This record gives sequence, structure tokens and C-alpha cells, in this order.
Amino acid sequence: MRDSASVQQRLGLTPGTPPLLSLKSVSKYFPGVVANESVDLDVYPGEIHALLGENGAGKSTLMNIVTGIYKMDAGELIVDGRTRDFASPTDAIEAGIGMVHQHFKLVRAFTVAENIHLGWPETPKRISRNSLETRTAQLATDLGLAVNPKTVVADLSTGEQQRVEILRVLARDAKLLILDEPTAVLTPQEARELFTALRAFTARGNAVIFISHKLEEVLEISDRITVLRNGEKVATEWTKDCTEKSLAQLMVGREIVLTETHKKSAARAKAAPVLSLSDVSLKGEQDTVLKNISFDLYPGEILGIAGVAGNGQRELTYVISGLSQASSGKIFLDGEDVTRAGARALAQKGIGHIPEDRLHSGMAPTLSITDNAVLREYGAPPLSRKGWFSPRGAANLAREIASIAEVMVPDFNMPARNLSGGNQQRLVARREMRIAERILIAAYPSRGLDVGAINTMMRYFLDLRDSGVAVVLISEELEELLSFSDRIAVMFHGEIMGTCPTDKADVETIGLMMGGTRQEDLP
Repeated sequence: MRDSASVQQRLGLTPGTPPLLSLKSVSKYFPGVVANESVDLDVYPGEIHALLGENGAGKSTLMNIVTGIYKMDAGELIVDGRTRDFASPTDAIEAGIGMVHQHFKLVRAFTVAENIHLGWPETPKRISRNSLETRTAQLATDLGLAVNPKTVVADLSTGEQQRVEILRVLARDAKLLILDEPTAVLTPQEARELFTALRAFTARGNAVIFISHKLEEVLEISDRITVLRNGEKVATEWTKDCTEKSLAQLMVGREIVLTETHKKSAARAKAAPVLSLSDVSLKGEQDTVLKNISFDLYPGEILGIAGVAGNGQRELTYVISGLSQASSGKIFLDGEDVTRAGARALAQKGIGHIPEDRLHSGMAPTLSITDNAVLREYGAPPLSRKGWFSPRGAANLAREIASIAEVMVPDFNMPARNLSGGNQQRLVARREMRIAERILIAAYPSRGLDVGAINTMMRYFLDLRDSGVAVVLISEELEELLSFSDRIAVMFHGEIMGTCPTDKADVETIGLMMGGTRQEDLP
């Protein structure tokens, strides 16, 4: 990285302007784990500084140090030219550092105005509702974040809730805003609105640390990019000098061949559906989470499911895999009514399921890695012969699955929860792909994986598709769906807004449906 004078010049700052935040040789250790090792980082006024790295690279730990959640074991933290040692998040907020986490911290039963003022020392002890709302409206206008102060948070869209979170932080005079995966819960249109607000924020001499795994967005929004790997900083580069390929290589430490868009399947036009859902609904504890879902899934196709997380995708996978039974409607597998069939029966019929929560839904975390690797095949040879279970057969099969999945296992007898998130994901995916003779349901299969592992997994899905297996691919990544799906269905509030062939889809159209516009109502 060039010296500070060069950085100041390229950012258009007055010579000698100090960083808003400077980390010098910051280290953090946990028992048996080096979370951060001698990390240096400078963030200047007026810049959006992206922070990249695989899961476990040390990004969250580093930001927890910056925001006062963790205390560093070594190093120096400097804010506005002053060395600081935060004892709590309150200290960081008082120093002008605020963070918006991926999972919001709002009180859903309160209004926007009440959430903004909750816990804020500047909130008067006695104030009327009208005054709260007037103060909130003025803050929103001053900071360029449009919100309705009177609305109850539970009635807001996800993007609107995020604006409230950001407004809460900025209202407390934050000069440095840290955003953790901010677009994971946004439609493309909402993401663009966020980027506009961030640029306006930094134009006032503030700064943003933008944590994301979406390389195309990082290249669009940031000025500079710092990459962490195994707890250490490996590079800080100007965004203009980077490409997706170069960033991927920095993140994983080896050359990555990014998978391009693949030729779509022609099998759908030649075959009867392998799976059909007809007006399927599912009632939750408080309301209906799936509403009249109907679609056909064909052998040899990948059906992508798009939508902001939390709009019924998980419940849909549960219904298809038999983990939940539909409240109404019918489900047919190869023409057979399987609406009331359970998960075990559907697995035996060739349906594999990579769940959203790999650790608690996809594994038994306290059981051994061997047990988790083979649990789908306990009743079949070579694990079971004439009613007798073979521990040796289980051990051999577990090693085979782990080897193909590229999971490094120091001890197959240790609890599965001891594996890293990425290794858990790879192991579950390979196990489920073994039994997916008819259908593979993959919910957010890329989570926790580096770009190389993501490309490898997607190639596996394409191989399954080409062998005649149908794949239901649920993802937050529109580019991933557009690259690998044959068709894309969009979910909103438990309903399907529309389904279209991928070659006729575009990000703008899908984004509108993700926001609640039905396909027939599109302009």
C-alpha cells in the first residue's frame, strides 16, 4: 500500500489529514485460536473501506474490538488521532463509532421514533409522542434516510428496518459506520438506495467500513479494500486496481477459476414433472407462512428460489423434504401423493436436503463426525448387513464422504460441532447429494464457503442436473441464481410472485418481485 500522503491525495483530503480509525498491530487470541494477528488498518474520512475475508478470517473479531465488544490482547487502536482502549460498546459510540449488525436489534412492537430514541442519552426524560416523531423526522431529513416516524417497526419492510438501524447509529453522531453484510436482506432496488445514502454520508467527511462477501458490490461501492486471511491482513488495495478474480485469490490464497454462466437444461420440455405442488399452504404459530404455493419441478433442471431471507423459503424446503406437513394443498412425487409422507420416507424416495441451518437442522452436533456423515445410510450396506451394524463400514464411508467433500478431519470421533462452519456445510452437502437420486433441495448452500468451494459445489449441482436429478436452489445471491438456474421463482411473504426462465429474467424484474410486485403487475 502506498504511504499515507498518497492515500490522502487520492481520496481528495488535505495533506496531513489523519485517519478516522487506525489499527496498529492489533492481535486477539482465544484458547487454541489466533483470531487476529498484528493487523494494521487505516480508514480515512470520506472513504468507504471494504473488509473482505472468508468465514473465520477474523473480520468479526476485528470489528468487535473496534466497537468495544472485545478487548485486544496486543496492539493499538487510534480514533481521530487519539489512542483509545474501549471498555464497552458505549465507549465506542461516544467516540463516534457505530455498527449495524446483519441481524437487526430493533424492538418490533415500538414505532420508528421510539426505536430511534430508545437508550439515547439525548432523549429528554419527559417528551410527548408528537415531539419524538418531529425530532425523528428532522433527523431523517438531515441524514437523507427516508422513514416514517409513526410506523411500527414490525410493519416495515426489511430495507426500511435497516434504514432505521442506520439512523439510530448516525443520530448518535457516528463518524465511522460499520456495516456487516448490509445487502444480504435487501432487494436490488433497496441496495441501490443504501449505496446512495452511504455516499452522501461519506461526502460529509465521515467513513464507512463495508463488510461483505459479494465481490461485485464491493467493487461498486468501495474506495479501498482490505483482505483478511487466517486472522492476518494480506493486502489493502485501491478498488480500481482490483477484479473479482484478484480479490477471490487474495481471500483464499490460491488462484480461483470463477465459474461462468452455464448452458441451461433442455430436459424440462421433454419430461413429466418429478415434483408438483398444488395450492400448498402452511400455518405457523401465529400466521400462515406459506400461501397457496403451486409449481412443477422437472427432472434435469435447477429451479432457483429468490427472495429476501425470511419470506417462507425455509418453510418451503421443510414441506418439500417432509420435515413439515402442509396445512392444505397437495404434493406429488412422480405422480404419487406424498403430502403426508414424512422426512424419512421422502429421503428413501431419493430427496436430499441441504438445510439452511446446517448445524442444528443438518447435523446432530454432539454426535461424532462419523455418525453425522453416514446417518442417511445406516440401514443400507455396507453399514448394515442382516440387521447388524458395521462400525468399520461407517468409518470407511465417513472417510470417503469427507475426502470427496474436501473436509479435513483430525479425528472422526470428535463432535461435529467442532468442525468449522464451512466444513460442516461441505460435509452435509456431500452426504445429501449421495441420496439425491430424484431431487436435491439446497438452501443457501454457499454460506460459509470461500469462492473456490462455492464454484466446486455449483459444479456438483450442475453434474446432478445433467444426470437427470432436479435441484431446488435457494439463494440470496441473484447472480448465483441467474448463472446456474434454469428457472427462477420469487417468494414474498410466503407466496410466489412469479416464475420465469432465467434467460428472460433480469435483476430489476426479480428485484421488483422480491419487493412484493406480482409478475402479472410488472410494467
